[in-house]
Amino acid sequence: MDAIVPLISLIALEVILGIDNIIFISILADKLPESQRNKLRFWGIGLAMVMRLMLLGVISWILKLDKTLFTLFDIDFSGKGVILILGGLFLIYKSTKEIYHKTEDKSGDGPAVPKQATFNRLLTEVIILDLVFSVDSIITAVGMVSELWVMYTAVIVTVLIMLVASKPISEFIRQHPSFKILALCFLMMIGVSLLAEGFHFEIPKGYIYFSMAFAFLVDVIQMKADKRAKKVA
Repeated sequence: MDAIVPLISLIALEVILGIDNIIFISILADKLPESQRNKLRFWGIGLAMVMRLMLLGVISWILKLDKTLFTLFDIDFSGKGVILILGGLFLIYKSTKEIYHKTEDKSGDGPAVPKQATFNRLLTEVIILDLVFSVDSIITAVGMVSELWVMYTAVIVTVLIMLVASKPISEFIRQHPSFKILALCFLMMIGVSLLAEGFHFEIPKGYIYFSMAFAFLVDVIQMKADKRAKKVA
């Protein structure tokens, strides 16, 4: 019974951290034909679980990622820091590119990658972000609990929740373009957060999630106001 509270707390934290992953996969899945969207979501989230379980199997190596690898300009860089920096840059690049295509690209709303390579390329991008989020997630889990079985259980339960939640979230984002831009801005902020953390300047994730929740609320109110205005018109 003593492990129940840490288990529930870890699951809740992992679900919150997993929102980033779900949004990223949902936005990429929207580029695919209807028949392949569920496939990308399943493989993307499923691979996230496999990666996290594998990383738990080499937990001693994961803990070494927090050790300093080299020092540059009086800043110590660890293995985790390098992974976060690369992941943050990738996330900033992808979200900025998607925002550009949605707001400035005049060629239409078609996929940004060649059709014949779309699924493989998108799955590769998902795997890259899965790795970054998985390392961050596992190190966070190690800092919260010591029992390995609690970590395994939390990872499996979290991934099952993500699988259930991914389709509704994906459909919501697809049906509301303004929320898609908001989601991309959220991913950009997460990328900046990862980059800053890699340089030992941590931005409390609570600030980021609160600001995005507030922006989401404003967008919902604006959407309802627009609907009401149309009815009056």
